[in-house]
Amino acid sequence: MNTHRQDFTLLRDSKVVYFDNACQTLRPNQVIKAMNQYYEEYPVCASRSMHHLAAQVTQRCDQARKIVADFLGAKHKEEIIFTRNTTEGINLVANSFGLKKGDVVVTSDKEHNSNLIPWQMLKERVGIIHKIIPTDAEGNLDMDAYEQALSGTALVSMSITSNLDGVTYLVEEIIKKAHLAGSKVLLDGAQAVPHKKINVAKLDVDFLAFSGHKMLGPSGMGVLYGKRELLNHLAPFLVGGDTVSRSTYDSHEFLPIPEKFEAGLQNYSGIIGFGEAVRYLEKFGFDSISEIEYELNSFVSSELKKIDGLTIIGPDDPRLRGGIVSFYIKGKDHHQIALMLDETAGICVRSGQHCVHSWFASRNIPGSVRASFYFYNTMEEVEIFVSNLKKVISVL
Repeated sequence: MNTHRQDFTLLRDSKVVYFDNACQTLRPNQVIKAMNQYYEEYPVCASRSMHHLAAQVTQRCDQARKIVADFLGAKHKEEIIFTRNTTEGINLVANSFGLKKGDVVVTSDKEHNSNLIPWQMLKERVGIIHKIIPTDAEGNLDMDAYEQALSGTALVSMSITSNLDGVTYLVEEIIKKAHLAGSKVLLDGAQAVPHKKINVAKLDVDFLAFSGHKMLGPSGMGVLYGKRELLNHLAPFLVGGDTVSRSTYDSHEFLPIPEKFEAGLQNYSGIIGFGEAVRYLEKFGFDSISEIEYELNSFVSSELKKIDGLTIIGPDDPRLRGGIVSFYIKGKDHHQIALMLDETAGICVRSGQHCVHSWFASRNIPGSVRASFYFYNTMEEVEIFVSNLKKVISVL
């Protein structure tokens, strides 16, 4: 029995089958309690005030920063910048890195819009060169094409794990080759950090962005990790309150990192809740998460392969897709399938192009249904999903 389900009110008190975890995970009661404690016991600003309530908020937020730094294997807690989400982290680097006309940025052809649109905007506004590396039918990056594109590249920006098919790139090799070519590397860790142990020091990655809402944490809460020496030289993206140590009508002096990147009043309850979410994940363990996801995905994938006209996006081996199975059925509307699963059995999945419109457009695929699992999901739930999917398909 999955005893951890008792920590999630929705799973404990309803018959919902929640398979939209790649979009957003549920939050355990421990995270909600930590966030509510802020609002009930010390609902004030951190840092700005001298009173004891402000000191308590400051201490709890600093503790959360240290928890996240240790979780990632960062050398310094100041390398953790709190953001709203992965998107903001990527945009911060894109707009602060100092890219100029002719600079080359390399991405893959399977990037989320959060790691595509910022580079398109810089191409239009500044004149950077954006190179897109193709992936094969199994979802793997063409490493030969990647290596050839690295000459003269300023920045490589890649997802670790795709939200489309669950495939994880060979990021160690991607980073090593980029550094040998003199390029810096930004990784989109939104789909990876919640599911596998990521150590930024061992990877030697320059920047890593990820979101709290995909790893048991609050929405509107994310992190940008950056090497201290790089963050010190980056210009802040958003400026104003709490980013400067002094100002006059004509000048200002920025605070050191991380403060210079955290403008305005922060999401204090979110920061505290994020720290609690990390604690929860570490206690559960990533080996256990991987095994549960594989067991569920293996069963679902084997059953989906028996359905005529159904195509699973990505590799055949479910272990290479983590907790994601994304599929489409020839002649069947993906949105209608998702709606009927919800209406008939309370099964929550995602349908559409999953913010990877470019990939779907290039292959002339209208969209897909995506079921994504996490450690609190069960074999009973995937059996319900498969059974009801077959019923929906027979009706359609």
